[in-house]
Amino acid sequence: MSVVPDETDPPPAGPPPRLLDLGLRVAGGLIAVLAGVLTGVLELFLATVRVAGQLIGVSVLVAVGANIVLSWFAHEAVGRRWSVALPAVPWFFLMAVAAVRTSEGDLLLAGDNWVGLVMIVAGAMTFAVMGFRQILAVPAPRVGD
Repeated sequence: MSVVPDETDPPPAGPPPRLLDLGLRVAGGLIAVLAGVLTGVLELFLATVRVAGQLIGVSVLVAVGANIVLSWFAHEAVGRRWSVALPAVPWFFLMAVAAVRTSEGDLLLAGDNWVGLVMIVAGAMTFAVMGFRQILAVPAPRVGD
């Protein structure tokens, strides 16, 4: 008979330590910000895609789909209602910078590109709707609080 406890027992299940939880939330927030920048750049590249000389508007679909996923991910990763702003703010900033002409005359989103204009409106509306839904949602009970 041994007095040493059996080491095959799993550790007790429970909420993660607060420091680990905070670290994961911060990492999730940073990933959401980075993903907002990356999808914004991708959407800007796709805004000028043409088939047979006609703009096809694939960036609008990418903007709506990506912004829904980014909003959901930010909320799940950070766990706060305001977290939809994490991917939205860099995305809006990128779209605003893309619409301003540089001193050399370069412009990423021209005013005569209907796809770019619709992409900005659809992407902004997607973030607004997702943020509104998160604000109105009944908060789920948090484990450990």
